[in-house]
Amino acid sequence: QVQLVQSGGGLVQPGGSLGLSCAASGITFGFYHMAWYRQAPDNEREWVATIFRNGGTNYADSVKGRFTISRDTGKNMLYLQMNDLKPDDTATYYCNARKMGTTVDSWGQGTQVTVSS
Repeated sequence: QVQLVQSGGGLVQPGGSLGLSCAASGITFGFYHMAWYRQAPDNEREWVATIFRNGGTNYADSVKGRFTISRDTGKNMLYLQMNDLKPDDTATYYCNARKMGTTVDSWGQGTQVTVSS
């Protein structure tokens, strides 16, 4: 059974930085593509960034150059480093795991990020 447990997040002023972590268990981590999504109040969940099994990455235009997704396969950990945060980044952030060759998604519990002065 896939389990994704998130940590990090919180309140930060505009221009500040935060890091998110996601600990995965119940999976062979190296066989999964990992991603971060976010959902602001009254909005649909939107994709933020993906890191593929081979280490390649993709980012949404809104976060490109500010956010960095990374993974530690040996520790079954996924990370999101967020710099130069903006109020529009305020949302609940979700860790996502998708097994290669499938469309089956697993989700973390969500972590609140609030960017406000």
